Amino acid sequence: MTSSAVTTSSEVTQTPATRKMLIVSHTRRQEAIDAAIQVMDRLLDAGVTPVLESTTRSELERHTDRVADARIENLDEGAPLDDFELSIVLGGDGTILRAAEIVRAARVPIIGVNLGHVGFLAESERESISTLLERVLDRDYEVEKRLAISVTVERPGEEPHTTWALNEAALEKADRQRMVEVIIAVDGQPLESFGCDGVILATPTGSTAYSFSAGGPIVWPGVEALLAVPICAHALFARPIVVGKDSTLVVDLLDRTSSSAVLSCDGRRSIEITPGTRVTARRSDHPVLLARLHEGPFTKRLVDKFKLPIAGWRGEADQP
Repeated sequence: MTSSAVTTSSEVTQTPATRKMLIVSHTRRQEAIDAAIQVMDRLLDAGVTPVLESTTRSELERHTDRVADARIENLDEGAPLDDFELSIVLGGDGTILRAAEIVRAARVPIIGVNLGHVGFLAESERESISTLLERVLDRDYEVEKRLAISVTVERPGEEPHTTWALNEAALEKADRQRMVEVIIAVDGQPLESFGCDGVILATPTGSTAYSFSAGGPIVWPGVEALLAVPICAHALFARPIVVGKDSTLVVDLLDRTSSSAVLSCDGRRSIEITPGTRVTARRSDHPVLLARLHEGPFTKRLVDKFKLPIAGWRGEADQP
């Protein structure tokens, strides 16, 4: 199955007697707060139970008394998520990544309304939210499985620490005045050592994020692969590499490095990396599920999101 394998909504979740949908919203933009209120009202009108995660609820309580409605539930810490049909996310890609932290293990699909800048992971813009809600209520969407990576950090003398990422795990120098010395290995075989500002271990989903900014290739979501992208490397052969879905990428922070580094996963979870530490990335057994309304090709998403010039094309591009 590919990293963007498509299934129907009914194949992902078993619909309980009472439909429940989780709402995760950006909390510092009035536009997002207004959108969250709109979503709550529409779900209640349709007999669907809105569930608010704690940060979203705290912010909404400051702006509206509708949160006091007894039909709106709270997402309690440690509460089971298996009966959630969907997570509706209002914000940018950062908010979608926050939602993924909450629902990934429970295999709850995420659908995003872009209230940020690029919003590459979002499925809809603010002006189309009414249409999105109608499609969601009718269960008229498909679900993509996006490859995530499992990341293991082995620091000398300590127990291994395991985390994960949907976009990337970025190892970066902690001292602006010094490089870090690393060696990269693929499937247990060393490839090259060099000095650099860091190394990004990315997924196809993350190939349009930090990895892209660092000069890495764009990888179509249907390609199951892992990427290793050096940041400002001092070496002739330190180029981005793409390996297969079953490969393992290793970055060792060499002992001769004079300062520590920081490993950041999706910009949300960070851990200090000291000299002698090994970082290992491999495909996770738990993908992230993204609900999709549009069947347009990934090429069109690239053109639309990055505003790419396509004047002069003589073919017949698919229309949305």
